[in-house]
Amino acid sequence: MTPLVVHHAPARNQRGIALVMALLVLLVMSLLAATLMMSINVDTKIASFNTRENQALNIAEAGIGEAVTRISSGDIPTNSNARQVAQIFNALPGNVPVLGVDSIALATKQPVGEWLSYTTAGKSDSVLTVAYKDSIKAFIYRYDPGRNPAIQTNSGFPIFVITSTGRKGSAYRRIVTEVIQKPFNVNIKAALAAEKGVDFSGNSDVCGLNHSINTPTNTRIATPDDPWELGSGDVPGSWSSSTITSSGSAVQDGTPPNQPGQAGFYNGPWEALGMQQAEFFSWIGPPQGTEPANPQGVYYLDNNGKSQDVSGDFKYNGGTGEGMLYVDGNLAINGNFTFRGLVYVEGDLKINGNCWILGAVIVKGTGRVKIANGTCTVLYSADTVTQNVSKYGGQFVTLSWRESKF
Repeated sequence: MTPLVVHHAPARNQRGIALVMALLVLLVMSLLAATLMMSINVDTKIASFNTRENQALNIAEAGIGEAVTRISSGDIPTNSNARQVAQIFNALPGNVPVLGVDSIALATKQPVGEWLSYTTAGKSDSVLTVAYKDSIKAFIYRYDPGRNPAIQTNSGFPIFVITSTGRKGSAYRRIVTEVIQKPFNVNIKAALAAEKGVDFSGNSDVCGLNHSINTPTNTRIATPDDPWELGSGDVPGSWSSSTITSSGSAVQDGTPPNQPGQAGFYNGPWEALGMQQAEFFSWIGPPQGTEPANPQGVYYLDNNGKSQDVSGDFKYNGGTGEGMLYVDGNLAINGNFTFRGLVYVEGDLKINGNCWILGAVIVKGTGRVKIANGTCTVLYSADTVTQNVSKYGGQFVTLSWRESKF
């Protein structure tokens, strides 16, 4: 006989507990899924914002690049005005905002339609700005590696402070950097150095005492030039491998006034700038066959492209320049000519008019240098040589770099 099996239905409360547990598991899984989705969404937003921040930083760096280029090109002048502030706007030339006294407003050099947002179209706290390092707008901090401390106000390269703010969407990154033009390790023997000898005559003044870069044009020893002498870094007034003579009202001053019969003239202009020969010719660029009217920059004058063959003849009947003028040939100055920087002549130098040079002159020559039929003044200035050569042909050195978010 088959035993009788009795099946008991689950209690009603057990079915309720199972439903509750299922719902709790479903709720937990839903919360986990929602948390995961939220985390993914937050991570995506963070990654996206970090990407925009990195892009904003790159844009700010591009702004630093334009500012440095504008300093190098002379659009932002290097001068003694501690209050000078330059601002570069995302605007077309002629549409930049009007700024106040001591301020320079420039239109961006970026191609039209491709403007990066490292500055603004109008006045704002995010406009690309260049100013001198200065605490009270009364003097300019300068960098001179030969001084201790190197940052002071008397000599060396002016320190520029560049502020660039890059923007990408809601992300902003700001860079504040301090830069100077890269110094050259110059080797200047005298205000006027010549291999074949020098004959001074006429109203010629040559002074090897180190002068300020701000020495006014046409300052002479008889002016006097004392207020513009720095009191350090002096060189002889004239230096030559041969003899030096003086007649008439010609005056030489320096430490000593002249230094004749010295061995070791330059093998080339690269030695005056502390370079190797190949480095110099790569740096100065290709030669020009005609002299620029007003030589503002670094120029290599040569009529045939053969270095140091002294085959060219160049002349100036007046003009104003600064930087470096390297002449592979003869140079004649026949008028009112003013220059701030370094003049290096492989051939002969003839001065038949009024000439005023702040910096230094070096003449290798084929014969003696005769200074001058007219009024010639050469005042040595280390800062003028290094800064004006660096201004047009140098690179920049970063002294400080600060990045911030806001």
